[in-house]
Amino acid sequence: MLTRRQFSKLIIGTGILSSGNLWRVSAPDASLAQSASPDCDLLIKGGTVIDPGQNLHAALDVAVKNGKILEVSPDIPVARARSVVSAKGKIVTPGLVDAHVHVFEGMGPIPVNADLYCLERGVTTAVDTGSTGYAGIAAFKKYVIRPSATRIYALLDINGFGVMMGLAGEYGNLDWVNSQSTVRAAEENKPDVVGIKCRLSRETTGPNDLEVLKRALEAAEACHLPLMVHIGDSYSPLREIISRMRKGDVLTHCLNGRPNGILDANRKLLPEVLQARQQGIFFDLGHGSNSFDFDVAEECLQQNFIPDTISSDLAATSINGPTFDLITTVSKFLPLGLSLDQVIERVTVRPTRVFNFGVELGSLRPGTVADISIIEVREGTFVFADTDGKKRTGRQKLQSAATIRGGRLYVNRSEDLVNS
Repeated sequence: MLTRRQFSKLIIGTGILSSGNLWRVSAPDASLAQSASPDCDLLIKGGTVIDPGQNLHAALDVAVKNGKILEVSPDIPVARARSVVSAKGKIVTPGLVDAHVHVFEGMGPIPVNADLYCLERGVTTAVDTGSTGYAGIAAFKKYVIRPSATRIYALLDINGFGVMMGLAGEYGNLDWVNSQSTVRAAEENKPDVVGIKCRLSRETTGPNDLEVLKRALEAAEACHLPLMVHIGDSYSPLREIISRMRKGDVLTHCLNGRPNGILDANRKLLPEVLQARQQGIFFDLGHGSNSFDFDVAEECLQQNFIPDTISSDLAATSINGPTFDLITTVSKFLPLGLSLDQVIERVTVRPTRVFNFGVELGSLRPGTVADISIIEVREGTFVFADTDGKKRTGRQKLQSAATIRGGRLYVNRSEDLVNS
């Protein structure tokens, strides 16, 4: 895991991370700022603000002070700011939240570096979903959560080791699936731990999936946290799994094309799925390397069923395709007919309704933490692939242009962003 200092050195070397010259404003702006006693640290000027949580979609400037949003208004004078970032021709959103990643770097073959694959690509907050359980959460906090520039939270896998061993059948030994140990670890590591996770694929649980689910639900209930349930070729039918879940729990990999998914043999949504949504169960995308099927997505969208959250399931198995990152995953829903506001909503305010992060995220409301993403909407012809090799062509692709975390400009991919 890179330390914050190592990350800064690495990205500065590539010209991406903000440094002294990136904070400069032009000479006229600087002189005005000095004479006018600026009242904000950073001004993001000239962009289109999309903040679904506040129903905002308008040309607005964003002022930041002391790491928090100071003001969101049209035409804020540059004289008020110590530093100015031009977002002309780009969109400005609350910092993107990826509700499903694996970033316990160095522990097993799956997790990746959060700062390089999340923060550098527009994600200010990432939820690691079960890279470890009770056996490794203390190390995850010390060596990943604390030193990372990315804001990271964790779901504890009901298996003590999570996915860090990288082995199939890890739930085969139920001695490792310990509710009491999971509850104790969750309580000791709140607020970094925001949920419990279990994976119910046949290759993971064998015939033990309902027993694993039972123990995961016991743990989640005892520590008053939501449970995220991974589906995809489960041993038991989905109706038996989802009927046991509670309001506030999360079903992830909801648009996978594997057996025992959310569609029946006639390609219609299972009644139990519709009932679960009505009862307050959330549905998460969790793209990953084998959990997103364009055909399933299109069938669901035609039946007015859209995932509550769009997430990447970022891991070493998918960073070079077909997932790449969250911003690419989000882009795949544009050719399917979702609007820009709809996709941004599912990576900003929606995840904050699923998990209690202990701080208000997903919004540009004045007084909230200044986590901000500046995004370029590229026009052209773009071919996107799902995890089965099916392709769809779109006319737009989103690309991260800059990332601001806690009021600090960390990543800048476009030289025209800064008035210099």
